[in-house]
Amino acid sequence: MADLDIAEVARRSGAPASTLRFYEEKGLIASIGRRGLRRLFDPSVLERLALVALGRAAGFSLDEIGEMFAPDGRPRLERDRLLAKADELDGLIQRLGAMRDGLRHAAACPAPSPMECPTFRRIVRLAGAGKLGPPQRRAFVAEPI
Repeated sequence: MADLDIAEVARRSGAPASTLRFYEEKGLIASIGRRGLRRLFDPSVLERLALVALGRAAGFSLDEIGEMFAPDGRPRLERDRLLAKADELDGLIQRLGAMRDGLRHAAACPAPSPMECPTFRRIVRLAGAGKLGPPQRRAFVAEPI
């Protein structure tokens, strides 16, 4: 397969060119040259971008994803890191399931308003204590997706 220019990589991967340039700055992908002003990529970049997308969907940061590639560009997926993320997701699923169930209860509760429903008030207290959402991460930095 011939080398792909950035527009073709964007079309095939669904990632805008701006995101591809950002990923290149972060070291997640690397262009192999230029055709005029357009970056060129080896076709294997599409699989790498798919792995980045999977990592993002699983909740890994771009820095964490970057650590999952060896210096030669091959994936280096550490099983213990994958298991830790799976455990983190299990906890999130549990918390979200409890929140879903509580919200459904509050919607059907015979109390005059949700704020008079003891179950809903418990959910409000838990949310206020930071016990319902995803685990707190480092400072938020906007990253293209």
